Amino acid sequence: MKYLVILADGMADYPIPELNHQTPMQYAHTPNIDYLAKRSVLGQAATIPDNFPPGSDVANLSVLGYDPNLYYTGRSPLEAVSMGISMASEDLALRCNLVTLSGEPDYEQKVMVDYSSGEISSQEAQTLVQDLQTQLGSEDRSLYPGVSYRNLMIWKAAGDKKLQLTPPHDITDQSIRNYLPQGTDGHFLLELMKASHLLPAQHPLNADRMNSGLRPANSIWFWGEGRKPNMNSFAERYQLKGSVVAAVDLVKGLGISAGLRAVKVEGATGGIETNFAGKGHAAIEELRQEQDFVYVHIESPDEAGHQGNLEKKIWSIEQIDKLVIGQILNRLDEFDRLRLLLLPDHFTPLSIKTHSREPVPFLLFDSADPLDNQNGLYDENNTKNGLFISPGYNIMEYFITGQIS
Repeated sequence: MKYLVILADGMADYPIPELNHQTPMQYAHTPNIDYLAKRSVLGQAATIPDNFPPGSDVANLSVLGYDPNLYYTGRSPLEAVSMGISMASEDLALRCNLVTLSGEPDYEQKVMVDYSSGEISSQEAQTLVQDLQTQLGSEDRSLYPGVSYRNLMIWKAAGDKKLQLTPPHDITDQSIRNYLPQGTDGHFLLELMKASHLLPAQHPLNADRMNSGLRPANSIWFWGEGRKPNMNSFAERYQLKGSVVAAVDLVKGLGISAGLRAVKVEGATGGIETNFAGKGHAAIEELRQEQDFVYVHIESPDEAGHQGNLEKKIWSIEQIDKLVIGQILNRLDEFDRLRLLLLPDHFTPLSIKTHSREPVPFLLFDSADPLDNQNGLYDENNTKNGLFISPGYNIMEYFITGQIS
């Protein structure tokens, strides 16, 4: 038996008036997913526990079968694992986005124009973050470049800092005034953010971006703080050797922390436009060679949702259907038995441009035991009549064993 998870980040959405009140999943042309839906178990899973915000960190942890109440230590430490950054137990990791803020002279009056600085390239981000490290780094704090706008700061020997931080993708087009770092120690991070605004705003790289009609990366923004993770391995839990195929450091780091082998795919960006076919091919090759389990994460629909881009969200879903699911169906005969799980980690509705916590729709297909479900449709509404899994971290046990203890 081989097991394959296709995690379409943020794919689920709300009905859209322009689509005759259909969701992007319902509207998109997805013949391969439609084929599977008529042969699969359909249902919904509550991937976000009530006491957690609806983030990709918590949701992917749940999908992988780990109870966030026991294993969640923050988002950024997982990214640090992926980036090869060692942390001591007293260190604090923080996500350090490169963002675009509006032009008001008073920092507190600025608006969050773009949480990703126009999906800045990793090469450009590396240049800016390295220069920021030279100017703002110290013995107890270091900035590290990651993928695109997703960078990190490690605050060494931080102890028990009291912080209240807001993800920048939650406040697109809003004034940042009410979302600046709070808590007893928040003032320190705010001063770093203000200082960072003075540096990249004058950087020649940003001048080149603006001359090319691109958004400047004119500030850093801290959020997603956390401590070093401590997880038992996926192999210990399920007796399966596995791999993770992901471009974003969060999911790659989560996989590595669970003992999965990280697979790099050329051209996988962590953005809307990525190497869909390359991810599908990498997953199949991992399963063909020696792995029992592969977890494929595709960021594209989530990024489209955060940007409020309806056309690109529909496009990304169609690319997943054609280039990932279609490729898998074309190569099914290479496996004696393949079990496939397709789902988003959370909703990323275009109308709010951020995550929401509704149970997500899932599809579970077994090539050796296809169902006869001719009325089956895979979307946010039709799966409500299927199997409901709560808490959501039980979905992995059900996927692998067919049972929930």
